[in-house]
Amino acid sequence: MLEREEFVKNIISRDKKIFKKDLETEPKYGEPEDDVKDEVKIIADFTEYSPLHNGHRHCMMEAKKQVPDGLFVAVVPGLFERSGRGLPYIMTRQARAEAAVAVGADIVVEGPPMGIMGSGQYSLCLAKTFQALDADHIPRGYKPFPEFEAEFKEILSRISNGHGVAPKPYKFVDMQTKEILMEGKLDEDNYVIVSLSKSLKKIGFDFKDKFIFIERIEGVSGTKIREAVLSGHLEDAEDMLPSETIQVLRREIDAGRAPLHNLRDADGILQRVNESSQDELRSLALMDDKTSKSLIENRPFYSLGEVETAISQGFSRHHRQRVLSSLEAGVFKEMIHNYIDRYPSVIRILKYKNKEVLKEFRKRIPHRRLEICQ
Repeated sequence: MLEREEFVKNIISRDKKIFKKDLETEPKYGEPEDDVKDEVKIIADFTEYSPLHNGHRHCMMEAKKQVPDGLFVAVVPGLFERSGRGLPYIMTRQARAEAAVAVGADIVVEGPPMGIMGSGQYSLCLAKTFQALDADHIPRGYKPFPEFEAEFKEILSRISNGHGVAPKPYKFVDMQTKEILMEGKLDEDNYVIVSLSKSLKKIGFDFKDKFIFIERIEGVSGTKIREAVLSGHLEDAEDMLPSETIQVLRREIDAGRAPLHNLRDADGILQRVNESSQDELRSLALMDDKTSKSLIENRPFYSLGEVETAISQGFSRHHRQRVLSSLEAGVFKEMIHNYIDRYPSVIRILKYKNKEVLKEFRKRIPHRRLEICQ
């Protein structure tokens, strides 16, 4: 059994090869036939599932209840196993996909490499994923916003009607009518909905009447779940996790493949910051000039804590973790731009319920290149 640190290094090394292959693969385009679209409806949901908890299951079940004959396709972030916050996931995407199918998803496909992109970039990739899947329905969980209840309901209404809503500094604007719908800030979950609508509008995807907005349930704490996993006391989170998730988590922990959310390829990061030129560092995704200069001036580094301190604060509170993920992956800005241009060059299937479901999915998505992850 590999040590977890070595396991993480192997994931990063493998995913670099996959990223390069995807970068060199021309996407396949086309349109599904109308009669097939009428037969099979795609419910496409993007969720990190780190890990899949009762709130995720609630959103999945509510969407399946509203579209009982649809195929529920979960889009789970993929390459490099880093979240939009730049932090490692608890389990690999293969394990997260397994839990999703066990709980009720029909198909799980690989989503964009979130940890090495800016928030606008991975939002654009998510929009292009929904377009590639030709999604009929997009379920999204939201948090009630009592302070601006009427304004937030209006934002959701506009999005339901196919309007993109653009987040601006301290306000939200209808991209079609140019009206200011709300002034102020949204929390992260609700902000994702708005940002996604903007990206979908930007690529020309018609999402009118496709969103299924589902109010989030109470009593689920991601922080408490992560603490329970890290301490090895999963029983402390049993009331927040489906039994299927707990089963997968226990197996991954026993095999030394979890928890991974506090692990990085430290040797690789230290080698890159200590040996790269300033131009090489400056060219990395998410890297700013101030940080590249600071890394050169303060090296050699002997720990990730030292590296993190040398990274500029940035505009986002997650900036430092994202830069660490960029240093870990070693992907350049130009590569990211080219990757986004052709994303997704492949729809990679991580897990499926059974052969009949896979057959239906292939029939529904004949216009895209599909690949089953081994």
